[in-house]
Amino acid sequence: EGDMAVTYVEGEFSLVYLVFNTITNLTSQDEQVACFENAARHLRPGGRFVIENRVPGLRQLPPGNPGVPFAVTEDYIGIDDFMDRTHKQISRSRHFNRRRDGSFREFTAPFRYVWPAELDLMARIAGMTLEHRWAWWDRSPFTGESPSHVSVWRLPDAETQSPTRLQVARRVSPNAGLAQTSPVSRWAGQAQR
Repeated sequence: EGDMAVTYVEGEFSLVYLVFNTITNLTSQDEQVACFENAARHLRPGGRFVIENRVPGLRQLPPGNPGVPFAVTEDYIGIDDFMDRTHKQISRSRHFNRRRDGSFREFTAPFRYVWPAELDLMARIAGMTLEHRWAWWDRSPFTGESPSHVSVWRLPDAETQSPTRLQVARRVSPNAGLAQTSPVSRWAGQAQR
């Protein structure tokens, strides 16, 4: 058991991945950025970070309705409720499973939806650049109508990269709290001087 935003594992890897909308389980932007920084911290030079995620379904919302169904069958209904659409981007998935007696049992889970462009910025903060984005695992083209994406960000090769704040943080302590060395923190510190 561990927290994908902060857990440290010995070694460097060529691939780190999060699938099935996992990044949205981190319910703040800071936690999501920390996850990207943590992924980069575990990658060897030239390594890749892959995320599969839904594109937020806000365009599917009927006027005046905060929720949109993502699955409807005889025994299951899934609805995403967009509770905070502008500030924190907080939603919840509502899952209704039919019981044997015909009634439904509800399970809810909060999540923070995130746009592909925002994920690209998180990757850039962590020292990675977008290498590929597809609509699905079959590498079909990603378009403005794609309901999901598979994105691949790459850490620069060792010979082409200059030391980043992430590498400096690694040298100081492999378990260093990377959120403390974020560009915003550095900027705020310089602004106070």
